[in-house]
Amino acid sequence: MDHFGYRNGEMYAEEVPLREIADAVGTPFYCYSSATLERHYQVFTEAFAKQGLDLLLCYAVKANTNQAVIGTLAARGSGADVVSEGELRRALKAGVPAEKIVYSGVAKTAREMAFALESGIYQFNVESVPELHQLSQVASEMGQEAAIAFRINPDVDAKTHAKISTGKSENKFGVPWVHARDIYAEAARLPGIRVVGLDVHIGSQLTQLEPFREAFERVAGLIEQLRADGHEISRLDLGGGLGIPYDPTDPEPPSPDAYAAMVKEVVGHLGCRIIIEPGRLLVGNAGILVSRVIYVKEGEERKFLIIDAAMNDLVRPSMYDAYHEIVPVLETDEMPEPCDVVGPVCETGDTFARARPIPPLGSGDLLAIRSAGAYGAVMSSTYNTRLLVPEVLVKDGKFAVIRPRQSYEQLIGLDQLPDWLAQ
Repeated sequence: MDHFGYRNGEMYAEEVPLREIADAVGTPFYCYSSATLERHYQVFTEAFAKQGLDLLLCYAVKANTNQAVIGTLAARGSGADVVSEGELRRALKAGVPAEKIVYSGVAKTAREMAFALESGIYQFNVESVPELHQLSQVASEMGQEAAIAFRINPDVDAKTHAKISTGKSENKFGVPWVHARDIYAEAARLPGIRVVGLDVHIGSQLTQLEPFREAFERVAGLIEQLRADGHEISRLDLGGGLGIPYDPTDPEPPSPDAYAAMVKEVVGHLGCRIIIEPGRLLVGNAGILVSRVIYVKEGEERKFLIIDAAMNDLVRPSMYDAYHEIVPVLETDEMPEPCDVVGPVCETGDTFARARPIPPLGSGDLLAIRSAGAYGAVMSSTYNTRLLVPEVLVKDGKFAVIRPRQSYEQLIGLDQLPDWLAQ
């Protein structure tokens, strides 16, 4: 569920008409709904509360790093899952307590480790033996102890897009589960390291529970072995990855209630504190990208709807062949016609939809690309010297610009000429 809908034939974000925002900030722009963010957080946490599980929800900041988005979730009690020093700084600045922050990622540097230790984060999710030794050295030199969980690669096929699968043996993430006992034993001997848990994350946009169940059953058995080896495993980080509905014709992904019940069934007996790192599930359907039609072009074999948003603004369709529902901001009774929705970037891949049935639109008309709150603005670029677009947050009947549109002076001013060209 989200809070974008039609009233009297016009699309609103909560109580604000999208046309009003477009007139104020121009197009294209991202629009996020506070009510949707808050509701998704509430539904997810309540699902685990019903099961009597001790839950720490850590929002996966990489999905959408805007301070206002992180802050909205932090105000509800959310922690954060971060994968860089920059994301850690964003989370702290947005109001996430350090003791609710988990640091993931395969390439943490010594500098990043030191900053995280100084900040007092909750846990490092360690992904390799070299990383373990680096963290031991940094923590020891600082006179601190790093609480760690190893990210275990369970070699489970998430049955999702190959570019967002993370739990197979061929992926770069985590340590092989078959070597886990030896690696935990090594960690227990190192200074500056305190083993507290186990972490697993098998991929993103999962629409079935079975891959989760298979991975969780595997790590549940491993935890029992590790405890028998003398390790105190009190935390179990189950990662994120639960999918959202992008295409309204597809079957609904599992609900948070069904997911939480499965977690209780498979790992509830372990008595661990459960850490979950949802990203897309919280913010994906809380955001849309609003764009304006520039031209309607009749090609030799197909019709093109050329809009002012492009692949540099929303790269998912180009990168993942991802589906996003595209709807007009003003409803119409006219019959949809198949057309290609494309942007201005000089790449054939700058395409949002091919042969998609869409009601007839003309130059100047507004459309909304739905489910764009996750991996949208955060993955945008300035390719073709296109400006980063504004982001807007709606709360009831108000809206605020939470990232202004970049100016050409700001963008081009990032370049610096060497002395020999400055003249």
